[in-house]
Amino acid sequence: MYADNPDDQSDLIQEISLQLWKSFDGFKGDSKFSTWLYRVALNTAITFLKKEKRRVDKMSLGVGVEAISDMPEVDKNSQLAHFYRAVQDLNQIEKALIFLFIEGLAHKEIAVNLGLSEVNTRVKLNRTKQKLQEIIKKQGYEF
Repeated sequence: MYADNPDDQSDLIQEISLQLWKSFDGFKGDSKFSTWLYRVALNTAITFLKKEKRRVDKMSLGVGVEAISDMPEVDKNSQLAHFYRAVQDLNQIEKALIFLFIEGLAHKEIAVNLGLSEVNTRVKLNRTKQKLQEIIKKQGYEF
């Protein structure tokens, strides 16, 4: 979700791996290893995204996403295309919330990973889901 094209995705994976390697000595075991791993990966992805936004040669968000047909039957690829285009309109925290939610983390785990309270996480997640629905509807997709 934090990189639009395969080259950027590959760069991001390498950057996350490097940051995990560099910061492993700093892991004290105060939290679960998976929480620490998510935190490092998420912070690296957000930093990467900020750098990408500053790049002058940034490609448009629609690149690589197939056009949606007007057919009444919408296949899974079309649904995913709508979803990923909508996710690109979210801010960094909202992207992180959706990413962690899709990964199947509990609200409490998401809260720990993002440094938020559990209640705030629930509220932000619900608002983000609503925002995604609105974005997708604006794209012309009917639920």
